[in-house]
Amino acid sequence: FKGWLPIMYGCNNFCSYCIVPYTRGGERSRTKEAILEEIKGLSAAGYKEVTLLGQNVNAYGKDLYDNYGLGELLEDVAKLNIPRITFMTSHPWDFTDKMIDVIASHENILPYIHLPLQSGSNKILKLMGRRYTKESYLELFDKMKKKIPNVSISTDIIVGFPGETYEDFKETLSLIREVEFTSLFTFIFSPRVGTPAAKMDDPISAEEKSKWFRELLDVQEEIAAKRCSSMVGKTEKVLIEGENDKNGELCGRTSGNIIVELEGSKDCIGTFRNVKITKARNWILKGELVK
Repeated sequence: FKGWLPIMYGCNNFCSYCIVPYTRGGERSRTKEAILEEIKGLSAAGYKEVTLLGQNVNAYGKDLYDNYGLGELLEDVAKLNIPRITFMTSHPWDFTDKMIDVIASHENILPYIHLPLQSGSNKILKLMGRRYTKESYLELFDKMKKKIPNVSISTDIIVGFPGETYEDFKETLSLIREVEFTSLFTFIFSPRVGTPAAKMDDPISAEEKSKWFRELLDVQEEIAAKRCSSMVGKTEKVLIEGENDKNGELCGRTSGNIIVELEGSKDCIGTFRNVKITKARNWILKGELVK
């Protein structure tokens, strides 16, 4: 009932730490006709959620079309009776106003966006080759918050990039506190042979980087706990995805991609259910079925 559909391959960005352009090659989009035909098949088969995939998914179509990109594709996919549509992974450089407007205007396109930041320091972003600044990222973030109802935004953060100082790291912490991401995917820098970053001087010890990493997790844990607590008492539409191996409870996700655990029968798996949120943990919600 959940499908993952590649719509393009490769990447042209050559971020200094990333091996993808060397291993996957340049950006190559599938035709819109092939994608839409495949999604029609998934819809007919009863799929409840489809994720459109690409190493730089929001650059879709640049190599094929003059006036057809991910915004236009999302609009066409939204008409094909898939209850939930999402996409990843995005690069802030290619995120257009058209995409934001389409997400905002279609209920079946999830208000969940993964928007990798990597660092809150302009100095480090430049060393990473990310092609945007902290200020331009915040401008895009704010635009999403204003236009998309109940938008949920997650991000990637790399800790301890070569040349990063604790002052640079504190800029990242400050930005995270300011925007309050729904969730973070966090990494301590790991060099990839063949990339420019692997050749950069990296004087900060692994022990020091681990301290920064722990500090980052503590900040985000506080933010996530606050967000989850604000949802207690609300009723959410949840796609029940399976059982928790540890406690046998059902688990699913809200439209904002937050995990919910609840008691119920296996018959619920693969269906949408209204769930009243009864309790919040740091990262996970507890709930009960609304009958």
